[in-house]
Amino acid sequence: MKSTRLHIKTSQGVQFINIDREVQEIIRNSGVADGFCLIFVPHTTAAVTINENADPDVVRDMTKEINKIVPFDDGYSHMEGNSAAHIKSSVIGPSLTLIIEDGRPLYGTWQSLYFCEFDGPRSRSCIVKVCEG
Repeated sequence: MKSTRLHIKTSQGVQFINIDREVQEIIRNSGVADGFCLIFVPHTTAAVTINENADPDVVRDMTKEINKIVPFDDGYSHMEGNSAAHIKSSVIGPSLTLIIEDGRPLYGTWQSLYFCEFDGPRSRSCIVKVCEG
């Protein structure tokens, strides 16, 4: 199966964007009923994660806490001034795998897929590859 590049426009410095709908469409268009969906973020200041979708306060709390854990200004050496974004990206991670059953990603009851921006606003992408299996 060929990879698909999903384009994402972020509007904030740190932002969690639900990409369930876009990834589900890629899976549907692939025709794969049972297999895997690999999501990879080709940026050093962004990431991807799965977390709760039922209460928007969870995403707000995640944003607040990741900014406390890795503050923007902490005497970093990197001259570009975005070391915090690089660290956050590494902590969350640039990729994950979803299981596909009956043509849909297999999530827990409250789970959703989020693209994580840590150095925005920017034009971003993530690569989605659907595989039979």
